[in-house]
Amino acid sequence: MLGFALMLALAAAALPAAADEYVDALHYPSNEQGWDVFHDLEQRLVRDFDDVCGDTFCEGEFSNLQALRYRCSVRKADSVMGQCVWIFAGGNAEVNETTGKVMVDARTWACRTPLAPNTPLASFYSALSGNDPIHARLPGTSTTVYEGLTDCLN
Repeated sequence: MLGFALMLALAAAALPAAADEYVDALHYPSNEQGWDVFHDLEQRLVRDFDDVCGDTFCEGEFSNLQALRYRCSVRKADSVMGQCVWIFAGGNAEVNETTGKVMVDARTWACRTPLAPNTPLASFYSALSGNDPIHARLPGTSTTVYEGLTDCLN
């Protein structure tokens, strides 16, 4: 006779796999339907980052920081956001005077946007819809995308 736990495990294995619970915001509500609005937001965030970088994040060792990609996850069932991450890269190179070798220090950063729990995607887009989304208050918080970058890039 099979044990109860083993019977439950066998029954669960026989069930069809559930669809992914979260999707990229680009694909919410369905395949690529969020592309235009998300791509617009990403471009405006990159523009804002480029505007503030020289006086803030790009003053130190990595003066050439580049915003690579911004991505957010969204729960398909109800449009609640899971997480947003902004990826950056930067590098520094120096010549070793003795050997002639170029010494490279290249790094990447994955910076989370400080979202409030249960943030609806529509509220996120609305809050960041203005001309300066990097400094806009995130819904349900007293913080901004910029403040999240400060915690990550400094």
